[in-house]
Amino acid sequence: MAEPLRLTRAHFPVTALGYGQRLGLWLQGCTLSCPGCIAKDTWDRDGGVAVGVEELLDDVRRALDAGADGLTVSGGEPLQQAAVLTRLLRGVRQISSASPFDVLLYTGYELDELDPTQRAAADLADALVTGRYVASRPTRRIWRGSANQEMVLLTPLARERYTASLDFEPAAPPIQVETSPDGRAWWVGVPNHPDTKRALDGRLAALGYTVDSVSWRRR
Repeated sequence: MAEPLRLTRAHFPVTALGYGQRLGLWLQGCTLSCPGCIAKDTWDRDGGVAVGVEELLDDVRRALDAGADGLTVSGGEPLQQAAVLTRLLRGVRQISSASPFDVLLYTGYELDELDPTQRAAADLADALVTGRYVASRPTRRIWRGSANQEMVLLTPLARERYTASLDFEPAAPPIQVETSPDGRAWWVGVPNHPDTKRALDGRLAALGYTVDSVSWRRR
C-alpha cells in the first residue's frame, strides 16, 4: 500500500492564504521547532491523521468543481514528507492541467537547504513561501510571518497572481475564523502584526471560547 500523508487539517474554502478561494492542507510533523510558532499542535510527527494520496486528490477534484483557484499546503513542515507530497502534487498537476489552478507551498527551509527529494516536491509548486519563522523579525507583508521569509514565484501563473503581493502590506493581515461541530474555533492565516493574535484571542474569548493551542474550545 502506498504511503499516506500525515495531515493535521484540510479545509475549503480558504481565503486567507493565497490567491482567491483555495483548498488548504496542513501537513503534520515539524522538527524545525521555531520559537514562537503558533502551530505547535502540528509538530508531532505521529499526530494528525494518515490520509491516502488518492483520497486527497478526490478533495482536489471536489474543490476544482466548486471553483477553487488553487491549493495551499502548509504545516507543520510539508517538505519533511517530501516523497509523498511529490506524489500528491504530481496528481494535482494532472487533475488541474486544464485550469488556472496554482499551488502555494509553505516551508520553513531555505531553498539551498533542500535535498533532491525535497527540491523535487518544491519544484511542483507555483509559488513558495520559504524560511523559518523568526519572532524577533516582524513583518507586515501579506502571507508571511517574519521579515526573513520570502515568496518565490516559480511559474508564469504565480507571477501573474502574486507579483503584486511580494511587498504588499495590508492594513490588517487576512484571517479567517472557522468553527467545527465539536465546539472548536480555529483560524486560517498568518497573524503577523504585533497585536493580531492577542486581539483575536480576546474576541474569541468574548464569544465563549477558551484558547487551546491554535484552536479554541467553547466553554
